[in-house]
Amino acid sequence: MSITKIHIIGIGYKPIDKRAGEIILNSIIILASSRLFAVFKGYEKFEEVKNKIKVINNVAETINFIKATISSQQSATIVLLASGDPMFFGIGRRVIREFGKDIVEILPDLSSIQMAFSRIKEPWGDAFLISLHGGSDTEKRERLQYKITDIPLLLRQHHKIAILTDKQNNPSEIAKAINSSPITHHSSLILHVCERLGYADEKITQGTPEEIAASGFSDPSVVIIQNLQAPLAFGRKHSAFGLTEDEISYSRGLITKDEVRAVTIHKLRLPHNGVFWDIGSGSGSISIEASRLYPGLKVFAFEKDEEQVNHIKENRIRFNTANIEIIKGEAPNALVNLPSPDRVFIGGSGGKLAGIIDFIAKMPATVVVINATTIETLNEAIKHLENNGFNIKICEISVSRSKIIANRRHMQALNPVFIITGEKQG
Repeated sequence: MSITKIHIIGIGYKPIDKRAGEIILNSIIILASSRLFAVFKGYEKFEEVKNKIKVINNVAETINFIKATISSQQSATIVLLASGDPMFFGIGRRVIREFGKDIVEILPDLSSIQMAFSRIKEPWGDAFLISLHGGSDTEKRERLQYKITDIPLLLRQHHKIAILTDKQNNPSEIAKAINSSPITHHSSLILHVCERLGYADEKITQGTPEEIAASGFSDPSVVIIQNLQAPLAFGRKHSAFGLTEDEISYSRGLITKDEVRAVTIHKLRLPHNGVFWDIGSGSGSISIEASRLYPGLKVFAFEKDEEQVNHIKENRIRFNTANIEIIKGEAPNALVNLPSPDRVFIGGSGGKLAGIIDFIAKMPATVVVINATTIETLNEAIKHLENNGFNIKICEISVSRSKIIANRRHMQALNPVFIITGEKQG
């Protein structure tokens, strides 16, 4: 029995190969944005299939159209034109998420990043790649893993960064963000702006952050930043794990103690990549340790207190942890419209633990760790985790530290902490 197939075909940089051409000819419909429609006009197959092309500029509308087509057809061949490599920060991931891998086929072109590095004649195997392309509809822009304000921190860690831009996060704005940052050595940076790659009016511009900030550029474009100064590597000044309280900026004793922090991170079993929520982050000590251990992990630190937020910001700069995003606000309200977490830590709840757990239970997180210093919080955590289908494990951490009194070492106990681990099947 025939089934519907969705073929995502990348265009823009090289001729369509024989297989892609046959798929296009046999398709019942070809979907494209207005920009890609203009690009496709230059292809050999355009005249033969132009009556099949439907232009849709919104991703959500494209997905809905495909769903409607599938529901109305017993079998169909649908072509979706994409820019370059659809799996490189492109529409490919969204389509697979919506329709599954079985009916989707990807036929990529070169990526714009490949083209950009070839134009400036620099290798790109050692580059850090990010996307600041959030889509043309500002009301429906996808939340990006990194923001334009993260670039100065990233430049302290990487000597070469390539950035996909859009009209809002354009080369001039990127350069302005670099210029306005007190932590960036502007004199060590070279920016390359690769405008309209693959078009007849393609243009490559090289300059300093000051020169690029003062210029205007056409969309689409790729920005490559070379940092001629050796970046600060994780662990060069501090070990990758095991920061002490003396190294971290905090106030009024509001910090997860070293020994408790170590056990907490062990219980979280953090993935190398994914999303981690640190709720009631305080000074951000858990977030800092997690982000340094796993630079590929996206960490969201939630904190409502302004003084504590300032400590997180200071620690974020001090330890070059650009993969931390600080969310100022009170949970659970502050948790909405964010990438779903794989792991969650709750260090502080502001009296709203029940609501926070109920919210998290709807997320894909399979491990939730809660630290409690009172019996009441312990009982509340157990009750609401179990009510939401989590299996519970509890440990109590009692730490004593040596202290010199009258030239002799004595052990002084810290307040015990309950660490509650809730796990559920993913």
